Amino acid sequence: MIQGDVDTDLKNYPSDAFDYVVLSQTLQATNNPKFVVSEMVRIGRRAIVSFPNFGFWRVRLHLLLQGRMPVTETLDYAWYETPNIHLCTLKDFVATCGEVGVTIEKGIALARTGRTGNISPTGLFANLLAEQGVYLLKRDGN
Repeated sequence: MIQGDVDTDLKNYPSDAFDYVVLSQTLQATNNPKFVVSEMVRIGRRAIVSFPNFGFWRVRLHLLLQGRMPVTETLDYAWYETPNIHLCTLKDFVATCGEVGVTIEKGIALARTGRTGNISPTGLFANLLAEQGVYLLKRDGN
């Protein structure tokens, strides 16, 4: 296992250096998420990415009713303290993977109750009901 700064260190690794590259609950805190995702599948044969879903219905409802950024169990910072600089939904992530030539092999929607379900790339309900997404990725053509 190697730990480093995902924003700067990935470019230093050769292609296919690892079997798996894991980025857990950090994608939204990176400076350049598109670069990070594409570099992850370059240096690893597979990549696992998890992140909070800002399209979750409770987040949307809180914004609608309160007009303020929510603080939840998963998103537990006030807006001015959060390390999250690139907020995204499950659909945003799926679209970004397509833009950078990354294949999603599997997606799991995680609810607060621990229930899971397969994520359909166009599934509205997964985007609304999942607090977090976990994806298994690979380079297109691999």
